[in-house]
This record gives sequence, C-alpha cells and structure tokens, in this order.
Amino acid sequence: QAPPPPASGSDDLRGSAGTSLLCGPPQCEQHSAFSSDCGVCRCVTFSRDGTLLGWCNRKGVSVMKSSDGSPVSTFNLPKTALMEISPLSNVLVTWQPYTKTQDSPQGEANLQLFDLQSGRLLKALYQKKVDSWCPSWSDDEKICVRIVNNELHFYENNDFDSIANKLHVQKVSDFALSPGGQPSKVAVYVPGSKGSPSFVRLYQYPNFGGPNAALANKSFFKADRVTMQWNKKALAVLVTASTEVDKTGASYYGEQTLHYLAVNGETALVQLAKNGPIYDVAWSPSSSEFCVVYGFMPAKATIFNLKCDPVFDFGTGPRNAAYYRWVTVLPVGLLDVLLSQVSKPQAPDTTFFSWCPDGEHVVTATCAPRLRVSNGYKIWHYTGSVLHRFEVASGTELYEVCWQPFPDGSFPERPIKYQAAPSELGTTQAPPTQAYRPPALRHLPATASSKLHEDEPPQDLRPGLSGEKSLSKTALKNQRKREAKKAAKQESKPEPEPLSDSAPVTNSQSEPSSGDPETDKKIKNLKKKLKAIEELKEQQAAGKVLQKNQLEKIQKEEQLLKEMEELQIGH
Repeated sequence: QAPPPPASGSDDLRGSAGTSLLCGPPQCEQHSAFSSDCGVCRCVTFSRDGTLLGWCNRKGVSVMKSSDGSPVSTFNLPKTALMEISPLSNVLVTWQPYTKTQDSPQGEANLQLFDLQSGRLLKALYQKKVDSWCPSWSDDEKICVRIVNNELHFYENNDFDSIANKLHVQKVSDFALSPGGQPSKVAVYVPGSKGSPSFVRLYQYPNFGGPNAALANKSFFKADRVTMQWNKKALAVLVTASTEVDKTGASYYGEQTLHYLAVNGETALVQLAKNGPIYDVAWSPSSSEFCVVYGFMPAKATIFNLKCDPVFDFGTGPRNAAYYRWVTVLPVGLLDVLLSQVSKPQAPDTTFFSWCPDGEHVVTATCAPRLRVSNGYKIWHYTGSVLHRFEVASGTELYEVCWQPFPDGSFPERPIKYQAAPSELGTTQAPPTQAYRPPALRHLPATASSKLHEDEPPQDLRPGLSGEKSLSKTALKNQRKREAKKAAKQESKPEPEPLSDSAPVTNSQSEPSSGDPETDKKIKNLKKKLKAIEELKEQQAAGKVLQKNQLEKIQKEEQLLKEMEELQIGH
C-alpha cells in the first residue's frame, strides 16, 4: 500500500494462490503489512476513498485499514460471494447465494447490512437474484435504494427499519441512482410487452407522484435488457438497449441502440455512422461529452457532445472499449491513445485495463475465467514504459486486479509527456504490421487492392473548423430551407419577353426545351436530385457524418447522370 499522495496508489491482486497487495508505482513493491496467506479469496473491495480494504475467504469476511493493515472488523460469513462498502464507509453489504434447507424451508436472508465500525447487523434481507444485488447510495448516504419485485424502496440516513419512500412502476426491472449528493435522481427501466415499447424514465427524489412527475421519458423497441450510465454531474443518462438475437442475422451479438435522456427533459436516439454492435460507451469526467465504440470490425470510435452531435471521429480500427483519462481507446490487444497519440504499446491477450487514480499509470491484466493461460499483469507509464511485470505460477490463476481509489483532487494534473518514462523493463511499442496477403499475391508488389479493408483516418467534426460558419442544427436547417426556397423561386420565375426584335438579349435565358413536356419534367427532377447530391458531397467534404440514406443518395449520382445523358441525347 503506497503512502498518501503524491504516491500513485496500490494494486490489489486476487488469484487462486491468495490475495496480495502491491505498493503502487513507481516502486511496485509488496505491501509489508498485508499477509497473503488468507487462502483463496472469493471477493475483494476497497472503500470509496481507498482507506479500507475488505475481502472474503473460506474463513469469513475481514476489513482492514489500507495504510497499515490494522484490522477494523471481522464477520463470520464464509459463504459470502459479493461485498461492497457504502460511499462514506458506514455500512458493509454482503451477499451469498440464496439457499433453502430442511431447517429453513423459506430460505435464509442472504443480503446483510452491517455497521462497519461496531460490526452490528443493521438489516437482513432476501435477495434471490444476483442482478442488482447491492443497494445504491447517494454519495452523502442520505438516500439508499434497492429494487423489490416491481418497486423501488428508498431508505434515508441508513435507517433500514422503515421504508421512507416507494416508487412503483409497472414491471420495473432495473434502475440507476444518480451520483453525487442531493437532490438525487433515479432512472428506471420497464421492458416492453405485447407490442408495447420499453421505456426509461427519470425521477427526482422524492417527487414520484402525478402525471408530470417524470423529468424525462424515452420509449424504444428492440430491448431485452439495458445498461444505464449517469454522467458525473447527474445531468444526463446514456441507455444502451440490447436484444439477445439480431433477427436480420447481421450480428451474432444481437442488436444495440443508444439513447440519451437529460434531466431537463431532452431525449434523443444517438445516430451512429456504422452498422454493428455497440461495444462500449463512456462519459468524459467533465460530463460534457461521451465516447462510443461501435460497428462491425474494424470498429469506429466517436465522441459526441450533449446534443448528440459527433465532434470527433477516431476513424476505424481493431478496438472494443473506451476509457477516459485523457481519451484512451482500448483495441483488441493494443492500448491506442488517440487524439494526440502519446504511445501505442503492445499488450496481447489483455482482458482487463484500468487507469490509476494518479492519471499517470495504467494496469493491464490477463485474468481467468476469460483466459486461463498466461495469467498475469503489467503496470505501465502511459508513455509506453513497462514499470512492473508479473506472471502467475504454473497451475494457478489470476482472478481480479483493482486499483486503490482516492478522492477527487488527491493528485495534481501534470502536463502530457511524449518521451517514454525510464524503465529497466523498457517499452513494448507495437511494431509496424502489414495486412494479410494470400500466398498467391506475396510475390507481387503490394497494392491497395490486396488489403482486406481501408481504415478510416481520424477527423475533427466540430462545425466551423473546415471553413464553414458554425451554426446550430436548427439554424442550419432553416438556412437550407431558405436556400432551397430561393432556388425554386428563381427556377419558376418566367422569362420576360423582348419588346422588339432589336431588344438586347439578357443573361438570364430559360433552359432549352426538348419539345416534350414529360421529358422536360424528368430532366428537371433529375437536376434537382443531382443538386441535392452535390450539397451532400460538400457537407461530407467539410467533415459532417452523413446518415445511411444520405450516403445511398450519393452512390446513385452516376446512375442519375447516365439517365440525364440518355434523355438529352434522345431529344
């Protein structure tokens, strides 16, 4: 366990050989006060501020101080499978699988809440399903909520003997409590049934009654389950809706859509520029934007603002997760730090990635059961230097790696470095790779046609950076309407007839007629379509991400030009 800042924190490592605590970078040494002879560990957890560490083995649950390893509390709960500590470290929550016995045909209460300092049992509850097993607290612990059947039960000030409030929504199956203190908000999800859409609603505690109680409501189809993510300022929620099966057969992983709800009532469907799964969604720490990794491989990664407009596109590549510190995107087997790319270290078989709270270091790990071979972890400086490497012994497995948390503001912000930090283990920058080429083409010079696909480069999508006037979506729409109306008016304006044969000919002459009104009408319609295509191409060149139907229009340009030529030649 590292001392307080400016040290970087510590890593807790849980595996089949036991649990160990590593003093955080840059020293990366074993914690002298923590004994790893506690046996196979079922679960570990840090308190929100990182001052306490709890774990469970086959003997029971133990909680200790992270600084010196001194014990705080022990509990005779050897069957505990999951545990959490409340935000202010007042309550310990433990969960064990629900079972029935001859002595207890109704089963025993398997969710228990303890006063962490005294060890006193506050409440024993029934929680059969592991989904949403842990109650959710506001950061100030004034509100605690858990789901029971079709209701949300709210407790105040850790008084679990009485339910302070209930929110009853028909068939509610999931919820997400907002981060921060009061006023607390809650997002609830109700799955659709019998042709009715699923929906998510936002409420502010304790205003649950009346038809206008909901802060926002978003309904949608194609949702067997959802993931709801509040931003740090509790102003908006991102909802990833997923189906188990893609009925079109396009994806093995079902279908996903992304929806946005804000506490001011605004809702939107986030338009994604590529078809395929949504692999990950991450809010920025500032709550002003979010990053989405999506699309069939090679996947896209795009940053959106709070209007759900794309502001930066990372292009395409082999990636499937996003982690904010600065903007970091985790591809399959590589750490890809984009925007101003700082490093691209190689970390094959990575199943876990996490930023250290100091913003200077990361940990990558290969853990069971995702992969049961080559288990181990590495601690890096973000410039690509490997500071510590560990591989578990043969026949053992690594289950979990986690950083010790620290309160916000514990570490000062430092300028980004581009030179690799010194390390005895060196760096593992990714070597240049070439696209796969079939054996029949390997004796020939490499050509663009031999590549499986062309990766799209990153591009900045913010308006005004490509010479365009920065306008809002509404203003831009109105501007296009005015321009289209003006163009239509000019086209329909009749040409004035000359007063005499000697009258001068003006520049505004009407287009030549084919003599066939039907043909003239077709030519006029084709010109309108071609003009609209030209406008779309200009928008695309300026960096705007076009929708699927707009891209299909552009692809029809050659066909329209051919039709125009045939009509003009025929007459």
